[in-house]
Amino acid sequence: QVQLVESGGGLVQAGGSLRLSCAASGRTFSSYVMGWFRQAPGKEREFVAAISGNGGSTYYADSVKGRFTISRDNAKNTVYLQMNSLKPEDTAVYYCARARGYYSTRLNAYDYWGQGTQVTVSS
Repeated sequence: QVQLVESGGGLVQAGGSLRLSCAASGRTFSSYVMGWFRQAPGKEREFVAAISGNGGSTYYADSVKGRFTISRDNAKNTVYLQMNSLKPEDTAVYYCARARGYYSTRLNAYDYWGQGTQVTVSS
């Protein structure tokens, strides 16, 4: 069983930064694509970013490209999401997830999810 635990959320003013972390259990962390998703109140969960197992490839939603950076430290079984130039529309619960296989933006391509961490951006 894989457990994913997010941390680093909080309240920040527009234009500010936050770094989210997701710690994963298990010994094969580096074998899997990892992703970040978010869900705002009343909206569907949406893809934010993903990273390949070795960290060599990254993928972003257009809405966060140039502002967010996904990275991973396989020695620490941790994936990160550095969020800069935050906007009120970035307010959401952020989830990390492990992909079943190749990179995808689809929710059903991911089989393990964390409990989420709240990010609130005030204007």
